[in-house]
Amino acid sequence: MKKHYLLCLLSAGLLASHPAVPPTADVEALKSQAIQDIQARYTDYRQTALRIWSFAEVGYKETKSSALLQKSLRDNGFSVQAGVADIPTAFVATYGSGKPVIGILAEYDALPGLSQQAGAEKKPVAGLHSGHGCGHNLFGTASVAAGIELKKLIKEGKLKGTIKVYGTPAEEGGSGKVYMVRAGLFDGVDAVVHWHPNDENRAMMNNYLANSSAKFRFHGIASHAAASPERGRSALDGVEALNHMVNMMREHIPQETRIHYVITNGGKAPNVVPEFAEVYYYVRHPNRDNVKDVFARVVKAAEGAALGTGTTMDYEIIGGTHDLLLNETLAMAAQRNLERVGGVTYSPQELDFGKKIQASLGFPAPAVESAATIAPFATLDGGGSTDVGDVSYVVPTVGLLTATWIPGTPAHSWQAVACSGQEIGTKGMLVAAKAMALTGIDLLTDPSLLAKATSEFKQDVGNYVYKPLLGDRKPALNYRD
Repeated sequence: MKKHYLLCLLSAGLLASHPAVPPTADVEALKSQAIQDIQARYTDYRQTALRIWSFAEVGYKETKSSALLQKSLRDNGFSVQAGVADIPTAFVATYGSGKPVIGILAEYDALPGLSQQAGAEKKPVAGLHSGHGCGHNLFGTASVAAGIELKKLIKEGKLKGTIKVYGTPAEEGGSGKVYMVRAGLFDGVDAVVHWHPNDENRAMMNNYLANSSAKFRFHGIASHAAASPERGRSALDGVEALNHMVNMMREHIPQETRIHYVITNGGKAPNVVPEFAEVYYYVRHPNRDNVKDVFARVVKAAEGAALGTGTTMDYEIIGGTHDLLLNETLAMAAQRNLERVGGVTYSPQELDFGKKIQASLGFPAPAVESAATIAPFATLDGGGSTDVGDVSYVVPTVGLLTATWIPGTPAHSWQAVACSGQEIGTKGMLVAAKAMALTGIDLLTDPSLLAKATSEFKQDVGNYVYKPLLGDRKPALNYRD
C-alpha cells in the first residue's frame, strides 16, 4: 500500500527530484547521530547563546548578534547572504542543492526595559537597558545548531536537499519576517521549522493572534502652561483623548480583541504645553480581517481626538503580522521527535534556583521537575503574536516549544531573562536544536510526510492570496528609538 501511494505521488509530480526513501533503520541511525553530534558541541553553542544574551540588542539593532551567528554558519560551510530585504541585520545562509528545500528560522532580538542579571533576584545589569525576556539568544543559537547538523549530514552524503537558515531580526514588534516574506525569500522553500523558548516542552499548536501596530503622533502649539495656556494646544491632550476613546470602544469590539498602548512621548516639562506627543498601539485578534476593522476604528478615534483638541495627527504603521497557520501533519512529526529527545533534567543546584524563581512569581507554578516531561499533543490558545504567522501563509511551517525557563515562568519577565542566561536555558536550547534537526531529517527523507503537509497547507490557505498587513512600507529600522 505504501509503495502504491508513493508511486501515485510520484506520478502526480509531488516527489519530483526527491531522494529515495531510506530504510527506517538508516533514518533512526541518522537521528541518533544528530543527537550525539549536537550534544558534543554543547559548550560551543552555550558560549554563543550567552554572548548574544550579554549583547541584548533590540530589534533591527542586533548587529553583533547577527554577525556572530553568520560567522558560525560561514565557518561551517554555509554561504551567507547578509542584509537581505533591506534589513542590515537579516540574512539567509544556504547549504546543499536541489529538493527538498528546508528552512529554519533564527531570532536574536532582545526586549527594551528588561535588563537583568542571571540570578534568582531581580537585579538589572548596570549600563544595560534591554534583556532577552523571550529567550531569543537561545532561539537563534539552537536554530543555527540544527542547520549545521543537517548540513553535516548532507556533506557526508547521508541526506540530499538544501538547508536555508534565516536570520530574522525584530520579531518583537518589528515584523522582520514579514519583509523577508514580501521580498520573496521563502519562494521555492518546501517546509519551514522553528521553535520558541518556553516553560514546557511540546509541539507548537498555538493559535497566535494577527496584529497591527502603529505610532500615533500629535502636534500642538507650545505655550506657558500657567501664564498663557489659552495660546497653547496640547499634543498630550490629543494622546489622552485617543486613549480615552479607545478604552470606551473596548465594550463594542469582538471580545477576543486585544488592544494595548504605551505613551512613548508625553512632553518634556509640566509647565510647557506639549507641542508633540506620541502613543504606540497594538491591535490583535485571531482573525486578520477583524484586526483591520478594529485598527481602522482606532485611526478614526485618533482623527477625532485631534479635531477635539485643536491639534493635528499623523500615524506610522510599525508592524503587522498574520495569525499562525498550524500544520497538524508536521506538528505531529515534531512532537514524536521531541518525545524521542526528551525534556530537561535539572541538577540539584538548578532545582534550588528554580524554586527561588517560582517563589518570586507570586502565583502557583507547576513542579520544577516537570521540565523533564513532554506535554501531550494539543491545540491551545496562544494569546501572543508572531511574524512567523506570515511565513506560515506562504510555506508549510512547524514549531516547537522547549523548557528553557523554570516551569511557570512567563515570557517577557525578568525571571525569563535570568533563566535565558543560565545553564537551564542552554539545556532547553539543546533539546530544541536536537528536535528540529530530527524533524529536518524526516522532511529530507520522507516524501510522503512533505506531500501530506503540503496538501494540508494548500487546503487551509484555500483561495486566500497573501498580502502583508503592514502594506508596502519599508522596514521600520528605527522603531525602537
